[in-house]
Amino acid sequence: MKFELDNILTDEIVFFMENQDGNFLFDLQELHVVDIHKNNYINETDFSDEQRFVTLPSWDSNDGFRLMEKFTSNLKNPVIRQELSDALDRNKGVFRAFRDILRQYPETEKYWFSFKEQEMKSEVVNWYNALREEWGLEPIGFEPEDNSSLVLEDFIFKKGEKEYYLISETASGESAGCISADFDPGNKMILHINNLEVNPNYRGMGLGKTLLAKLLEKADKNNLDVTIDLPVETDYFSRSLLLENFKPVIQRYIRKK
Repeated sequence: MKFELDNILTDEIVFFMENQDGNFLFDLQELHVVDIHKNNYINETDFSDEQRFVTLPSWDSNDGFRLMEKFTSNLKNPVIRQELSDALDRNKGVFRAFRDILRQYPETEKYWFSFKEQEMKSEVVNWYNALREEWGLEPIGFEPEDNSSLVLEDFIFKKGEKEYYLISETASGESAGCISADFDPGNKMILHINNLEVNPNYRGMGLGKTLLAKLLEKADKNNLDVTIDLPVETDYFSRSLLLENFKPVIQRYIRKK
């Protein structure tokens, strides 16, 4: 019995995938999930009928643990990544410890929920494509949502005391980062970025790039050239600068005694 997989069905299947308290099948005729031990079907219903009932995508605690590992290994923020890694190394209470740590970082927790949803929806699509193969149909594609700006939605950007000074805060008012720039003493058409900081708890979320982009937008309106000194330990940020059309013009060396 062929059917089209829509968002409502996908969400229902994902919900029951995580439910470990029942024995669930998907009814190809009625198009919903049924617990064979708690159902409204007549007693004569044959749940072994594979033409009507199919098992849900496989999902258990081991899959959940591997998902947490994948999320943690891909997390760019070193502080939160280490805390989550420590939680995963525990002998007991891993899932609770993982959740408790995420609650301390609402922005990352929001990203986790979105990441988890996308991964599980991908599992459902794979399951559905296996059915389509049995039906002799072409597989459907799965286009994951772009969550690159998801976390940034939780930050507030405000103007600081100076003209080229921008502050970022969380919704609760905690300082998350800032950027500031002053005019070059010898040329008022050159703006020099003298400070770009991001709170360690919020690094790896694209906040630094967003602060830079907002300052450059204002500088462009005034036709200003912009310079920035990049410390060696933050050389990873050079890619973001190149994407904003910065060009390296000087290397500074120092000999300390």
